[in-house]
Amino acid sequence: MKATVWAGKNSVEVRDVPDPQILDPRDAIVDITSTAICGSDLHLLQGFVPTMKSGDIMGHEFMGRVAEVGSEVKNLKVGDRVVVPFPIACGSCWSCQQGLTSACENSNPNSWMSEKLYGHGTGGIYGYSRMTGGFAGGQAEYARVPFADVNPFKVPDELTDEQVLFLSDILPTGYMGAEMCDIQPGDVVAVWGAGPVGLFAMMSARMFGAERVIGIDRFDYRLAMARDRAGAETIDYEQQDVLETLREMTGGRGPDKVIDAVGLEAHSPHIDYAYDRAKQMARIETDRPLALREAIMAVRSGGIVSIIGAYGLRRQVPHRRRHEPEPDDPFGTMPRPPLHAAAPRADPGGRHRSDGGDHPPVAARRGEARLRPVPPQARELREGRPRRVTGNATAASH
Repeated sequence: MKATVWAGKNSVEVRDVPDPQILDPRDAIVDITSTAICGSDLHLLQGFVPTMKSGDIMGHEFMGRVAEVGSEVKNLKVGDRVVVPFPIACGSCWSCQQGLTSACENSNPNSWMSEKLYGHGTGGIYGYSRMTGGFAGGQAEYARVPFADVNPFKVPDELTDEQVLFLSDILPTGYMGAEMCDIQPGDVVAVWGAGPVGLFAMMSARMFGAERVIGIDRFDYRLAMARDRAGAETIDYEQQDVLETLREMTGGRGPDKVIDAVGLEAHSPHIDYAYDRAKQMARIETDRPLALREAIMAVRSGGIVSIIGAYGLRRQVPHRRRHEPEPDDPFGTMPRPPLHAAAPRADPGGRHRSDGGDHPPVAARRGEARLRPVPPQARELREGRPRRVTGNATAASH
């Protein structure tokens, strides 16, 4: 099959790779009809996330039709149309039972790697480095889906791919960013980043009852979408001082709630950008946390900071390396060879949820989600319309 693979820092290729196979009775194979490129894939592309290896299949936002099921998958059949959430969850461990599926304790065979960066192991993630399990991603014609009796959810044929694809990641992520803010009537919510996740966070903040939403970005087309789609007031951080402008807009108090939807590759016209950029390029820091710093400084006393941007969280290289760094391991801290990603066995448990509430994927299964606003937004995002992966063409980014 054709697949988009990581070929080294700042290099992505479409290659012929082996078709995926059932490796466990709880696996399924999905024939992918639509996929997308996440903004966090840029962190992989530019080498800021360690343990990528040349040839790794990328992508964690995909959907399609079930092509094959393992013997223990009873809730799916060949031909079912499914969206595949990006965290891989067993459904039965303590974290999954608490609704913390991205922290699944059984799905990542390499969780000890992520413990070194984050303090605790993460669950498995499709196409997102060896430290999240080394699972092949969804920017391909087919994908193996572990724990298929837990993770994918079926969607009806009357909904188009464009209406439901974003349920794989960016819509629930933006929604959860607003949900974590505990928004109250009258709240002012500021969102750093007006990309797709930021836009969904703004729209969700409105839905939760925020009185005012303020979007912060530098691109005119994004700021226009924030105003038109989310009803947000906007700040161009290259033209205005963000902290001063927010104080003026809030009577000197600052926003009640703030959301960082940018992550580790933030930009800024100020000197701290050059400082962080220099450390990042020297590989003594993974992150440029400019948006996060600004959000913390901006939020009112006693306010809430919600962080949904992705961070590497390694501040400096250890003094002693296990081996010399290589292009696919810029920090030189991970052992070789990388482990293979065979999904560990676990008893079947609950359905996929990325939080404890009835977020959009759950509502979609019950037929309650109202997804009609998504297609025009998808069409208007620059390079943003999801497309099928066929031949040597890859999916469009969002």
